[in-house]
Amino acid sequence: MLKNQINKIIQNKTVSNIAVVAIITILVKFVGFYKEVKVAEEFGLSELLDTFYIALLIPGLINQVFLISFKSVFIPNYIAELKEKKEAASFQTVSFVITIGLGLIFTLISFFFTDFYLDIFFPDHTESYYGLVKIQFHYLAPCLVIWGLNALLSGILNIFDEFKYSSVYPILTSILMLVCLLGFQNILQERVLAVGMLLGSLAEFIFLLIVSLRKGIIKFSTPDFTSKNTRMMLREFPARITSSFLTGMVPATDQYFAGQLAIGSITALNYGYKVPAFISAIAIVALGNVLLPYFSKLILDNKETAYERLYTIIKVLFGGILAVIIPLCFLSYFVIEILFERGAFTANDTNTVGLIQIVYFLALPFSICTDVLVRFLTGINKNTFMAVVSFISLLLNIIFNYIFMKLYGVMGIALCTTVIEALKFGVFYMYSKKLQKT
Repeated sequence: MLKNQINKIIQNKTVSNIAVVAIITILVKFVGFYKEVKVAEEFGLSELLDTFYIALLIPGLINQVFLISFKSVFIPNYIAELKEKKEAASFQTVSFVITIGLGLIFTLISFFFTDFYLDIFFPDHTESYYGLVKIQFHYLAPCLVIWGLNALLSGILNIFDEFKYSSVYPILTSILMLVCLLGFQNILQERVLAVGMLLGSLAEFIFLLIVSLRKGIIKFSTPDFTSKNTRMMLREFPARITSSFLTGMVPATDQYFAGQLAIGSITALNYGYKVPAFISAIAIVALGNVLLPYFSKLILDNKETAYERLYTIIKVLFGGILAVIIPLCFLSYFVIEILFERGAFTANDTNTVGLIQIVYFLALPFSICTDVLVRFLTGINKNTFMAVVSFISLLLNIIFNYIFMKLYGVMGIALCTTVIEALKFGVFYMYSKKLQKT
């Protein structure tokens, strides 16, 4: 029976779509990594680079918490609207209005909040330092509207199975930043990175808009904010925001507790997480882009089949990830030695980071499969439940970090992450089983 279910997935092109997105994502990540290498080569640990990241912090957080969250609740409800009415121009118009409105509102909030934010979180710097932040921020804040539109357009492309276009577009920002850095740094000076990101974001928007128009999937009509699926989308949005925000707080708490330990503990965590994070990012982007619209469509067509496919994907994915990470666990110290052991990074550092990396590797089957379950639950608008789980997970993360840190030091913080991911996976899996029976 399992073999038959796998064959059905392959016949529906799900696996091939995931493979295509994974390959494109790897290409995008490598170009992004090359961009980071050139930026590091040019600026090192400089004031300009510090101020760029500070200027990007608030817009980046707003993008992740609010704009990406809206995309997540937009996709299943847009698919439901298409299923019911065969044409969803009004719903699409509403979504564009909301996206532009959110982008403009948060852009204004960001401008008004900048001085307060700098005074509270980054005090005691020079006026020239704050000046660099503000100069770059003025180019980054307008990106919020563009990022929101890009997220929405990429979501629409995902719905219509245009995954290659919705996966490749982030490469444009890396390319434009490289062009600005290598070709126009003398002209742009301290604005070079911020202008590169703004131009890259605009290029992404133009690319996505042209593709969407050529595919004929952009449709506008009189917006109707009272339709059933619009009201459902707006009702689910706050819960999705809450879940995203609380989930994003977990790494922050890990770094806080690591900061209570010996100097170098935060760095050890970051180095230990780099390779697992790379694997996780490829899997989550590839699976996420494909599976949210896939499940949203399938649930409307055949609920029981959707649950069967979900559990088949979970079983195959969990086993496949285990087959990858078990050898990686044995090679962990070797990987760290090859990647980082040079200069000030000693053999003792390799031993510490290698063990942390093993613990993070063990979290991967749970975290990636949890993301699949999250996509499924998002597809059936169960965001409130996920927000509750995210809140409990954050509380447990604080408690377990304190306990494990006392027992095992910095490795205990990594162990806490693995335990929390395993618990979340168990909760979401049991909840989905419960929903299947209702």
